[in-house]
Amino acid sequence: MPYKGRVRNRRTGSEFFHTQSKGRQTFAKSGGPGGRSTKCLVIATGALRNHRIIYNHMVVDERRTDLLLHALADSTRRDIVRLVLRGEHSVSDLSRRYPMSFAAVQKHVAVLERADLITKHQRGRERIVRGRIDTVRDVNRLLDELEASWRDRMQRFSDVLAEPDEGDTP
Repeated sequence: MPYKGRVRNRRTGSEFFHTQSKGRQTFAKSGGPGGRSTKCLVIATGALRNHRIIYNHMVVDERRTDLLLHALADSTRRDIVRLVLRGEHSVSDLSRRYPMSFAAVQKHVAVLERADLITKHQRGRERIVRGRIDTVRDVNRLLDELEASWRDRMQRFSDVLAEPDEGDTP
């Protein structure tokens, strides 16, 4: 494999040797067992620019992704999304379903609204909550992309582990 240089992880300070062959980029951590380098990871086909790695050229709006995953991280919010996707509910109706205060349910609804998973509108004196199926489909698509990316990475990792080391004899 042609040697391309060293890469330093800014956060941990770890140093890796960077090589490339067959369009794959391999990073080997220096100072492995016995004082030699050990292969540790094959990175997705991508470009190394300014010590940043672009995985599969997958562009993800990080802020929106964070909002969506944060909103769906709580079981109460997931349940609220399930309910309002089946039909409209008022915030007061939702608050009666859960063993928490009205204000706590309002905060959950606000988090879901910020993530664009639900919409609220006024009907008389009540705030009516409605689910947004298009955003739920976007979340599903995002999770499918992430799953495919991780499956691909794990396959490449498995391929590297299956390759014999350069110093090993057959």
